[in-house]
Amino acid sequence: MSFASDWLTENGIALPGRFDLLEMAVAGALVLVSLLLGLAAGRVLGPRAATWWKARVANHGEGLWRRMSAILRHGSAALLLSIVLVAHDWTGWGGLPIGIALGAAAAALAHAVLRGLGMPRWATWTFATILFVALLSRAVGGLGPITDTLDAVGFNVGRRRLSLLALIYILVIAIVIFAGVRLANRVVTHTIGQARSLDATQKLLAQKLASIGIVVAAFFFGIDFAGIDLTAFAFFSGAMGLAVGFGLQKTVGNLIAGIILLMDRSIKPGDVIVVGDSFGWVNKIGVRAVSVVTRDGKEHLIPNENLMTQEVENWSFTDRNVRVRIPVSVAYSCDLKLAQSLMMKAATDSPRVLTSPKPNVWLTAFGNDGVEHEILAWISDPESGVGNVRSDVLNRLWVLFKDAGIEIPFAQRDVYVRTWPKQPLATADPTTDRPG
Repeated sequence: MSFASDWLTENGIALPGRFDLLEMAVAGALVLVSLLLGLAAGRVLGPRAATWWKARVANHGEGLWRRMSAILRHGSAALLLSIVLVAHDWTGWGGLPIGIALGAAAAALAHAVLRGLGMPRWATWTFATILFVALLSRAVGGLGPITDTLDAVGFNVGRRRLSLLALIYILVIAIVIFAGVRLANRVVTHTIGQARSLDATQKLLAQKLASIGIVVAAFFFGIDFAGIDLTAFAFFSGAMGLAVGFGLQKTVGNLIAGIILLMDRSIKPGDVIVVGDSFGWVNKIGVRAVSVVTRDGKEHLIPNENLMTQEVENWSFTDRNVRVRIPVSVAYSCDLKLAQSLMMKAATDSPRVLTSPKPNVWLTAFGNDGVEHEILAWISDPESGVGNVRSDVLNRLWVLFKDAGIEIPFAQRDVYVRTWPKQPLATADPTTDRPG
C-alpha cells in the first residue's frame, strides 16, 4: 500500500483524505437518490408521455414514443445530477461519482433520442461517448487539459486551425443539427397534416416548403456555429449558378413544376390521371417526379415537367364520379323494351355502380347485325379500375338474357339465290362419247 501511495505522490496525484471520502460518500448518496428518482419518473410518466407523443405526433415519431420511458428516466436523472453538480463546489474526488453518473445518464439519453430519430449507430455512439467524456471531465476539474491536447494535434491552413478538437466540434454540431432537422420535420409535418383549414394539396405544399425552410435554416446555423466565413463560398456559388444554368436545367425545371402543381392543385394525391400510356392514381408528388400507380401494381415516375407541358387527363379534377360506357347489341327479333329493362337491372345490381346519378340505357344505332345500345353507369372510385365494372355488368346481363331468351347477335352472312340461269342441257355424241 505504501508503494502505491508513494507512486501516486511522486506523480502528483494526491490520495483522498477524510474530508474527500466524506464528500464522495455524500455525492454517492445524492447520485443514488437522483438515479432512483429518474427510474421512478420513467416508470410513472413514461407510458403517459408515450401515449401523448403518439397521439400528438402520430407515426412521424414512431421511434421516439417507444423509447419515451427510457428518455424520461435518463433525462430526469441527468437533470437532477446536473443540479447536484452545480449546487456545491465539489472537489475532484467528490465530483468523480457525480461526473460518472451524469455522463452515463446523459450519454444514455442522447443514445435513446438519436436512435429514436433514426440516426445511425456510429453517430449515436460517437456522440454519446463525447458527451460522457466531456461531462466527466467537467465534474472532476474541467475540460482545459483535454481541449488543449486535442487542439495541439493539428495544423494551420491559412488563418484557420485544423485539429482534432475542431473535427470533434464539427462532428458534434453536424449530429445535433441533423437530429434537430429530423425532429423538426416530423413535428411540423404532423402539425400541418392536422390543420383543418387546408386541403390535401395545400398541406403537402406547406409540408414541403416547411421542410426546405428547416433544412436551409439548419445549414446557416451550422455554418455560423462552425465559424465558417460565407465569403469563401462566393466562387463555388458562382460555379453552382453556371451548373444550374447549363447542366441542371431539367432538375430545376422539375422542382419548379412540382411546386406549381402543388400550388394550382391541378393534380393532387389520389387523383386518377392519364398521361400518354400511363393510367393510374397519383400516389405521391415528389420534388422531381410524380408517382402514378397503375392497376397492375406498377409505379410510373413521371417528371413534373411532363405534367406541365403535356396533355393530362384528370378523371377526378373537380368530381370523382366517372361515367363508364358499356356497348351492348341485341337481335332485331327480340323485345327491345324487355332487353333495355334487363340492361338497366344488370347495371343497378352491380355493387360499384352509383344509384345517383342513376345508370341509363341508350339506343345508339340500328347496326348491320343487331340493335346497338350503350349502358351508361357512374362510379365514384375510378382508382379501383374501370374494366372490372364492365365485366361485372356484362356477366350479369349474360345471365339475364339467357333466362329471358334474348339473343345476342353475331356477324353472319346469308346468300339468297333468286333465279338460276335457264340453259339447255348438252346431249352426248355416241361416237365420241363426248357432248356435242
